[in-house]
Amino acid sequence: QVQLVESGGGLVQPGGSLRLSCVASGSMFSIYAMDWYRQAPGKRRELVAAITSGGRANYVDSVKGRFTISRDNDKNTVYLQMNSLKPEDTAVYYCHRYVPPINYWGKGTLVTVSS
Repeated sequence: QVQLVESGGGLVQPGGSLRLSCVASGSMFSIYAMDWYRQAPGKRRELVAAITSGGRANYVDSVKGRFTISRDNDKNTVYLQMNSLKPEDTAVYYCHRYVPPINYWGKGTLVTVSS
C-alpha cells in the first residue's frame, strides 16, 4: 500500500509562487514515475506535470515555462515549483503514482490564486 501526502498549497496573489511537495511511503520510490494533477471547480481532473524515474519531465502546455517538477529520491519526495501563478491555476493539486493496475492518489492540496 502506497500513501501519498501533499503539502504546500495556500492562497497566493497573481504572479506569485508556491512549491508543492508530495511524500510517498514505501520503498523503491526511485523506480516509479510521479505525476501532479489538478482539478478546478466544475472541471475534470487534468495532468499538469510528470517526471519519469530518470528525471525526464513533461508538462501540459498551459504551465510550460512557469512550473517545474522535480524529485528527491533520497527523501521519497516529488515537488512542483509553481511560478507566475494565474487565477486559472486555482485548483486542488493531487500527487499521483500509477503502479499497474492501481492508481494511487494523495488527498490533495488547495491552491488559490487571487488578489
